[in-house]
Amino acid sequence: MTSVNAQATSSPSLKDLTIENITENVNLVNSSNPSPRFKFLLERLVTHLHDYARETHLSQDEWHEAISFLTATGQKCTEVRQEFVLLSDILGLSLLVDSIDHPKPTGSTEGTILGPFHTHDAEHLDHGATMSHDEKGEPLLVVCSVKDMQGNPISGVKIDVWETDSTGMYDFQHAGRDRPDGRCILTSNDDGKFWFRGIIPVPYPIPHDGPVGRLLSILKRHPMRPSHMHFMFDKPGWDKLTTALYLRGDPYETSDAVFGVKESLVVDLGLVDEAMVRLFPGCFVGMKLLTYDFVLVTEQETKRLRDVNNQRLTD
Repeated sequence: MTSVNAQATSSPSLKDLTIENITENVNLVNSSNPSPRFKFLLERLVTHLHDYARETHLSQDEWHEAISFLTATGQKCTEVRQEFVLLSDILGLSLLVDSIDHPKPTGSTEGTILGPFHTHDAEHLDHGATMSHDEKGEPLLVVCSVKDMQGNPISGVKIDVWETDSTGMYDFQHAGRDRPDGRCILTSNDDGKFWFRGIIPVPYPIPHDGPVGRLLSILKRHPMRPSHMHFMFDKPGWDKLTTALYLRGDPYETSDAVFGVKESLVVDLGLVDEAMVRLFPGCFVGMKLLTYDFVLVTEQETKRLRDVNNQRLTD
């Protein structure tokens, strides 16, 4: 209690604040935080929120409506559903933050959003194993490589992969889920390669039975995502890459509800031939084939680009 009183007596006088001076006083009373970065983030947040209220002449009713929406968003969150991530996705914030925090030099693989469906219980599989056991899904062989900017293979990269089933649902969206499916973890080999069997991705709606779905409806926006497969790459010394590959020609390719599609990540499917059947046991001639060469950058290179971009944003 003594320390609280001491802080109170050393605070600036916060009486008779007005529309014009409340922002600077809120920032002043928050300025004793010992973390320069946190202090900066909070100061800019308060400033932009206050400017928004002043610019829009925000009413009490509108403010209450916003609070109710955010409250409902939080109440919709569970261990397997993150409604706030979904909200960030449909507002384009998730993609923006990823682009700022993980800038990519020309020639490297672009990132995209994580989405709300990643889990931490995927099984480690050997190369060539099947990660999807959906018998109604059309079989797909995925053969990829991981390289650096100079084209050298990167071995020992942890690759996290996940996709929906043939109904457009992720495993944990089904009641009674007792094990992960449609997801796996692999490790790139000495040649930087990895391969596995999944199913051809299908378009699907993001969860739209909650506050985010109601917001999309008000905005006259659809909740659909184009067909895609998620990939996450992680190895010490390399910038973590969260990305996805999208199927060309999907009806939602140019109207993704969460803004994740980038042209460099759009792919065409091929077909497995007899030579590939000999290389990849368990496949068959005519099976659909997805190939892609992922290019990672070092943490040092990403930090350099991030510092340059951050300086440009603050100038």
